[in-house]
Amino acid sequence: MNKDNKNFILFAVIAALILFGWPLIQNKFFPTANPPVTKIEDGKTKVLPKPEADPTADSPAAIRNRAVVLRETPRVQIDTPTMHGSINLRGARIDDLVLKNYKETVAKDSPPVRLLSPAGAPDAYFAGFGWRDDGLAPPAADTVWTASSQLLAPGKPVTLTAANAKGQRFAIELSVDDGYMFNVKQTVANGGAGAVPVAAYGLVNRAGVSKDPDSWTIHVGPMSVHNDQADYGVDYDDVDEGNKKFSTTGGWLGFVDKYWLTALIPDQARPFDGQFRAGANKAYQGDYTSNAQLLQPGRQISQTTRFFAGAKEVRLLDKYTDSGIAPRLDYALDWGWFRLIEKPIFYYLDWLFTHLGNFGVAIILLTLTIRLLMFPIAQRQFKSMANMRAVQPKMKAIQERYKDDKARMQQEIMALYKTEKVNPLAGCAPTLLQIPIFYALYKMLMLTIEMRHQPFVGWIKDLSAPDPLTPVNLFGLLAFTPPSFLAIGIVPILLGISMYFQFKLNPAPMDDAQKQIFALMPWVLMFVMAPFAVGLQIYWITSNVLTILQQKLLYARHPGLKEAPAK
Repeated sequence: MNKDNKNFILFAVIAALILFGWPLIQNKFFPTANPPVTKIEDGKTKVLPKPEADPTADSPAAIRNRAVVLRETPRVQIDTPTMHGSINLRGARIDDLVLKNYKETVAKDSPPVRLLSPAGAPDAYFAGFGWRDDGLAPPAADTVWTASSQLLAPGKPVTLTAANAKGQRFAIELSVDDGYMFNVKQTVANGGAGAVPVAAYGLVNRAGVSKDPDSWTIHVGPMSVHNDQADYGVDYDDVDEGNKKFSTTGGWLGFVDKYWLTALIPDQARPFDGQFRAGANKAYQGDYTSNAQLLQPGRQISQTTRFFAGAKEVRLLDKYTDSGIAPRLDYALDWGWFRLIEKPIFYYLDWLFTHLGNFGVAIILLTLTIRLLMFPIAQRQFKSMANMRAVQPKMKAIQERYKDDKARMQQEIMALYKTEKVNPLAGCAPTLLQIPIFYALYKMLMLTIEMRHQPFVGWIKDLSAPDPLTPVNLFGLLAFTPPSFLAIGIVPILLGISMYFQFKLNPAPMDDAQKQIFALMPWVLMFVMAPFAVGLQIYWITSNVLTILQQKLLYARHPGLKEAPAK
């Protein structure tokens, strides 16, 4: 078997491993996209139900059950530009919260996303605040508090009050901004005869694990910031094995979903002990307790905690972080390795979207901007390719002459590079520079709520999901949904075609096996990229089209690239 055949067989094996082995590891290390939000059926776009959505969204029985639970206790209503819900006066819990600006699906009549729900209802998820009972005798979990008002809104705080039989009076003053941040001021006034220890606490409790998948690139689950470090190292399985504790001054803890966050942010000037623990029936709790302080008779003591419950909007998290309200709250978004690149690209992309109103068009203009910035580098790349092509015959001669002496061969080739002033790595620069940019866009599509449910054109209703239109089922005319690894959509096909023409414009390799490899590569990558978000594919298609135009221009400047190398 000659060398060319061996190379081709090796490539075929690698291609097969990519096609069939990649799906086995991608969900763990690089989740491909959000679940599809639509499908094409009988040639029409239909919205898919969301299995992991709030069960009360589509089930009248479940809605009645939650309504019954909510009616069982006296409540204070919450109404802000971003949220509505209520506070449970029994136990002083924030346990009913719906996000006004986000829907469960892309359907026009879809219900809004429910974040918090009372104990006893489906998907219970709530926050509570109180004091440790170390001789203080604070209000019990079933105490019904008295409210100063029946509405909590921006600029309209509510104070909950209760007392015990020993003379201590307790107050929880609640206020809320126009985002997702609650301010919780806990006060104890000692009207008793002796000193009492006061240690405030806060908790977030949820039933079951997050319905969003936790992966190597995107953390979902328990999260904390302590001792000036963001801790992504704890997941639900770790908590099942035992309590995860830490002590710190400053920081926060809570539960991170892909798009949603609950976070307890204690007084940043006081030390506190935080922990995550598992309860019965797969319940999980994150809580903190401040250090106890001795409160003398006739005096009072207060401690302020902030509680975030809402969407992980990038600008809002950055605002809370930069203002000092919540140090490193922006780390609730797991940007990963290229954070310094990803955030500026996000802000530029979001700025384009604000002016254009379409994230797909914004991605296209982002790609154009990147290509324009990289054009001088591309020019040097093409010049380097021309020089490399000119010296190929000399390289072949050296390889033939010293084929039995590899060390001498490398010495002679390096001397040739130096004599001809050729840098074989110069052509790699544009590719290497695009890797962090490509990864940054991948993270934005997978991570930021700003990209969630963003349409492009026609049948594409969510740029963060795969293309739902595929010829495998005759564009939805056949009554079956192909598996994801076969559902090659229109956009991935266009990606393969654009790569094919881009490769055709590249200088033809001298090696026949390499020619065959480059001929197959576009179609292999088409299958690999098909399950990824449409927005990522649009970026790649646009980049390929611009590269083709750029190559035509640079071929005009460097005609030597088209010429066959001299023998």
